[in-house]
Amino acid sequence: MKERIVRERQFKNVVLQWEDVAEFDYRPTCCQQTYRRVALRKKISVEQGQDQLFEEYRCFFYITNERELSAEERVFSANDRCDQENLIEPLKNGGRAMRNPLDHLHSPWAYRVMSSLAWALKAWCGLLLPVQAGPWEARNEEQKRSMVRMEFKGFLGAMMRLPCQIVRTGRRIVYRLLSWNPWTGCLLHLAEAMRRPLRC
Repeated sequence: MKERIVRERQFKNVVLQWEDVAEFDYRPTCCQQTYRRVALRKKISVEQGQDQLFEEYRCFFYITNERELSAEERVFSANDRCDQENLIEPLKNGGRAMRNPLDHLHSPWAYRVMSSLAWALKAWCGLLLPVQAGPWEARNEEQKRSMVRMEFKGFLGAMMRLPCQIVRTGRRIVYRLLSWNPWTGCLLHLAEAMRRPLRC
């Protein structure tokens, strides 16, 4: 669907044609040790609409001292690590763990710990979402996975910063949500799950 829309609207599109992987020994000038260098060459086709504008090659290099994995497995492993860095980035910028109001990184450890706790709360909420067997099981699994991987700003907007009216009536307190978003159902399921005793 996405590729069809890109072609119809005449957007510039980068399409991967094929990849080559090679490996060789490499020793930097000032090093005594020889490392393994994996080279990845990608042939990229740049298209606009139905027309091909040009082709180009892009090269990526991975330097490692690990020699057990094959060259292809080494590339996939590095890509997984990049995905892990994508998960760390929202903690740094979304939770602002490194944007403290002090002038150095030695004293504000408590500030970073608090940001990490807020990030852990988001992950905890995602892991606690119940998955019920039945016709909605696949959708519940996808919502659970999406919440765990959600950026912190999105989590604040979807689950925390909700207008709510608090009404005291008799012997109970009623919380009335004054707006709706696609994550409201998850919030209600999460509240129901938290009312039950937590079991490890």
